[in-house]
Amino acid sequence: MVLFGSIRRMFDESYRHTTPPWDIGRPRKQFVELARQGAISGAVLDIGCGTGENALFYAERGLEVWGIDISPLAIRKAEKKAAERGLRAHFLVHNALLLEDLNRKFDTATDSGFFHTLDKRERPAFARSLAAALRPGGVYFMLCFSELEPPGYGPRRVSQQEILECFRDGWTVNSIQPAVFESNTKETGARGWLSSISKMG
Repeated sequence: MVLFGSIRRMFDESYRHTTPPWDIGRPRKQFVELARQGAISGAVLDIGCGTGENALFYAERGLEVWGIDISPLAIRKAEKKAAERGLRAHFLVHNALLLEDLNRKFDTATDSGFFHTLDKRERPAFARSLAAALRPGGVYFMLCFSELEPPGYGPRRVSQQEILECFRDGWTVNSIQPAVFESNTKETGARGWLSSISKMG
């Protein structure tokens, strides 16, 4: 819990005096398109929701949405946006490695930039946590930095093989597609992966 507290303070600080690079002020285009295709449906859990743009987009479409983030300040900003826009969404400060504590099952989970914050030791714990929160057949859509992005900018890079390894047991990796990870500090964005991963029944 000491580590959780230090990470929480670090992310809180990133929201306190500036806009962090990943907060682009609108929902990410990949998740907008998935929602419009009907791929994001049912009860939705947005993991690492930040200030809530993806979650609020889902709420606009009438979906039941829960957004979680480690940063209390990010959650307060998300709640303020929801109130200002007259949208209903549940926002909660929560550790994504302890999703079973939510005591809820979701049909869809989305993740824009959380998975690539995990190191190799934390990934198995996250896969178990996610499995506890998704219904059988539920789908996890994950956008992360790719190892094809040159070093020196942004977070940890993730390879396709690492994704396949993490979600090997009890999961089906439906697809891993090249994607652009948009940023408010890098006009061209960064090279990423968009993955679709289903929990086996």
